[in-house]
Amino acid sequence: MNEATPPHRPPHDAPPAAARPHRHPPDPGLPPPHLPAALHQALQRTDHTVTADFQAARRHYYGTTAPVPQLVDEPALPADRWLTLPVLDRLISYDSPAPCTAPCTPPPITFRHRPPPAPLTQQKAREIARRLATVTAHPRLAAALAAALFTGASLQQLATARPGDYDDAEATLALHDRARYTDGCATYGVPPWARTFLKAAVCFARLAPGQDQHLLAGPHDRTHLLRMAEAARLRPPQPPAGQRTGRIQWDWREREEARRYDTVLTRHQTPPSP
Repeated sequence: MNEATPPHRPPHDAPPAAARPHRHPPDPGLPPPHLPAALHQALQRTDHTVTADFQAARRHYYGTTAPVPQLVDEPALPADRWLTLPVLDRLISYDSPAPCTAPCTPPPITFRHRPPPAPLTQQKAREIARRLATVTAHPRLAAALAAALFTGASLQQLATARPGDYDDAEATLALHDRARYTDGCATYGVPPWARTFLKAAVCFARLAPGQDQHLLAGPHDRTHLLRMAEAARLRPPQPPAGQRTGRIQWDWREREEARRYDTVLTRHQTPPSP
């Protein structure tokens, strides 16, 4: 097979040995192994449907089972049910944080200009982890969406994270905002359900040295990230039924806030009638 062309195999086919990644993360003391071109291209494709190569990548990065198994004594949420998560309102907010170019050890986050994300229930966290591990084999996209859920950060701020910004021992993730568009550079605690995804993203960065060193999704991954979230049936709050367009509206809350602001501004600028 020509490695320049993404592989197309029936889902029941096992990938050839050359396309199978090692199942265990590489020893940090050894040089990073080569990331097979076919697997790398499969991971970068716009369509993140699970194929044979995706199954191999999923086993490599997330293990053979979902990161957080469903408890047998708790009813599972229907897989086709949308999970509406208010924290996703900010995912495509119009801020523009930039990564720090000098060493930066941010303090723990203090939410001054926005409310902290509401913690997920155990059942919802398990279901989200299962869906993320099922719908994509791309570690950065899964880690980016997981991070959005416990940080409340926008895509631009998530893109400031580099591999060294995740501390596995302390279970913390640093995001940067040197211009202080929101709360400045800060460190966030990573909940147990999300750690598998952050570890997988670090592993992926180690396998592809010298390339794009975003730990999470970069700004150019916006469309891929939103389509992956929709494949996992995760969305922000939507407009009232009469205002819906048939597609998920990711910026509805942002547009509503901008409209209200414009209305108030116009009212204050309009001179009183004589």
